[in-house]
Amino acid sequence: MKYILALILLSGFIITPAFAQEVKNPSLIMESIEIPAEEFNGVLRDAPIIPLDGVHGVSWQVTIDNNLLYANPNGNAVFRLYNSILPGTDFIEVGMGPQPDNKLWVAVQTQKEGYVVIHKNLDRGWYPDAKVIMTYTDRAGLTVNNGVRIVVTNVDIGQFAIDSYTVHGKDGSTDPPAVNSGSMEIEFLSGDPAKNVFAFFPFYVAIGIGIIVGVLILTKKRS
Repeated sequence: MKYILALILLSGFIITPAFAQEVKNPSLIMESIEIPAEEFNGVLRDAPIIPLDGVHGVSWQVTIDNNLLYANPNGNAVFRLYNSILPGTDFIEVGMGPQPDNKLWVAVQTQKEGYVVIHKNLDRGWYPDAKVIMTYTDRAGLTVNNGVRIVVTNVDIGQFAIDSYTVHGKDGSTDPPAVNSGSMEIEFLSGDPAKNVFAFFPFYVAIGIGIIVGVLILTKKRS
């Protein structure tokens, strides 16, 4: 019987990759944007809310690649993601300051808690050669990696589906430009794991093995 179980497990590992190449998660959404430097030389009150091509919900990852050249030591590049479930109220904010300090902060605004800074590092908060990665699931919450280590872990922000964003860099309209040149590249990846048939493959294998083991035991007892 142990040889039969080994064969079943082995066949599962062999068959799964072959089918995985043919079957894709229908809920998977991939999107990328490039934000030019001049977009960060405005103030928040004048920043237009820009819709994304799709709504990224349930489970998502946002990758931020900051290739901006800052214009002054007090300049910032601030990127906000807005929640389609509670439009106009909930957002996630990522602020990135200039070199050499590379200030980084992450804030969240929710209808329940208001505006809360959940991470702030004034020195080596982000790294030019690495990417800031934010991940979210509706069960595990929000996690942020600054490119070297995890700085925010599983913060509960409720249900959050990204549908739009804004950027700014100046606190006041009379402030000098925040950024000289370059761009910020943002990649979005989202989907519902439950809509991927292979998310349940281990459970199917376990059920199948259980049935086979049960049949073999009954057959052995009868014989």
